[in-house]
Amino acid sequence: MDAPSGDLAFLPLGGTGEIGMNLNLYRCNGKWLAIDCGIGFGGSELPEVDVMMADPGFIADRRDRLVGLVITHAHEDHIGAVAHLWPQLRCPVYATPFAAAVLRRKLTEVGLQNQVRVHVVPTGGTIDLAPFALQFIRMAHSIPEAQSVAITTPYGIVLHTGDWKLDPKPLVGPPTDEAALSALGDKGVLAMICDSTNAMVEGHSGSEDDVRISLTALIRQIKGRVAITCFASNVARMQSIALAAQECGRSVAIVGRSLRNIESAARECGYLKSVPEFLGEDDVDDVPDDNILILVTGSQGEPRSALARIAMDTHPRVALGEGDTVIFSSRMIPGNERAIGTVQDNLVRRGVHLMTDADHLVHVSGHPARDELRRLYKLVRPKYSVPVHGEWRHLQAHADLAQEAGISPLLTEDGDILSLAPGRAEVIDSAPVGRLVLDANRLVPLDGEVLAARRRMLFNGVILGSLAVDGTGKILGRPKVSAPGLYEPEDPETDRISRDFAIALADLPVALRRDDSALADAARSALRRALGKRFQKRPLVDVHLLRV
Repeated sequence: MDAPSGDLAFLPLGGTGEIGMNLNLYRCNGKWLAIDCGIGFGGSELPEVDVMMADPGFIADRRDRLVGLVITHAHEDHIGAVAHLWPQLRCPVYATPFAAAVLRRKLTEVGLQNQVRVHVVPTGGTIDLAPFALQFIRMAHSIPEAQSVAITTPYGIVLHTGDWKLDPKPLVGPPTDEAALSALGDKGVLAMICDSTNAMVEGHSGSEDDVRISLTALIRQIKGRVAITCFASNVARMQSIALAAQECGRSVAIVGRSLRNIESAARECGYLKSVPEFLGEDDVDDVPDDNILILVTGSQGEPRSALARIAMDTHPRVALGEGDTVIFSSRMIPGNERAIGTVQDNLVRRGVHLMTDADHLVHVSGHPARDELRRLYKLVRPKYSVPVHGEWRHLQAHADLAQEAGISPLLTEDGDILSLAPGRAEVIDSAPVGRLVLDANRLVPLDGEVLAARRRMLFNGVILGSLAVDGTGKILGRPKVSAPGLYEPEDPETDRISRDFAIALADLPVALRRDDSALADAARSALRRALGKRFQKRPLVDVHLLRV
């Protein structure tokens, strides 16, 4: 896995063959560079998982050769895992002012603010992490200060695009620096590692300026309370909503912690100067319905979000009902359809009118559609194209487009070690990959025993037997059985299972009942047999043994 001699290689540990959990590595002459460290979400396919991230074990084992972690922008799928995984990496972190402001808040939440060295790099700035010389290039995206990273090495230049689009009026921050990209192409680019999210979408992603114009027109004609939900990190959208509300005579109240955190980071970095301070959720009822606009978290149907609670009428401060309007100023991330549908159903049940991107211009993507990808290839003119940040259908569509542009595509997935130089570019090895799940304040493997047991409990329930035994092996009293997820507490079937369990335990040899480990194993087997006679499932079975 480590090259015996000098080379330049790319290794994605997360974010290639999937959307989210971006964690990318570059190797040059034995040294390693990490770019981005983000999270993903479980969705309906993994109901036992809330937040997960790529397992950094491979690079953690080589952290003495890890020169740094560079953050391209402050979206959760690129920055959200830093606070959780940094203790395994323990390297310097480099980010622009806005990303650094967001990251500092995350580090403070986990008590790492005084341990992690966060080096602030200006947009368009440079970093020297020998043997890597890095140049940030400004890119438009749906968050301030998104940067691509031009990586100069002894073997050639690699452009890591991060997330980007070509928006002539991104509203917050400058447009993509096409002149810098063209100048990089003039130098000669060996490979471009590029965003594939919208590689299947023809045309152009659209401009944030068009959304601002559309929102103003929509809000002007609405009566009653207006609530808008969007991705919390989209500062340009936040500004557009605030300015549209202002023009329509509405005050804006923010409801949701993630929106507040992003607002604070944005104001700290000099953004939102044209926007008055937002109201809080406690102020909503003090403003007439026709003069309030509520900016609320929960665009993806997150069950604990402010919008989900409002839809269920369980939010302690904010209510919506007959005659009010909710605008979903965001796209539906694949996997979240059911959750979003539930929230929307609950809102409609309360008499709320919905507006979405399906019938109004209330959202544009932050990722490049095919015309933008074609333009980037004309500017950069790389020898190789390496599609990332997408599922396989996105990667293949991107590869086909690159080939049409005369660029040689190289398809990889998480764990592939792609040698870029010297010699022919090809996958030469693989690294172990996996996913870690954030479970309260700890990380557990997605494929480990903890979550495997949770999945079994989720689908098959759990049955627990309790028994007390004295030092001679005598069973004291009658063993008890509980079966959450299988039977109601008062179901007579549990009493019958308890009786069969007690009979089986009484038949065990006295010598075995004096050994805690042997008795526990035998008791579990007895409980499985007692259950198996009456119930055609395979629940998680355990016993609680008390020696008295």
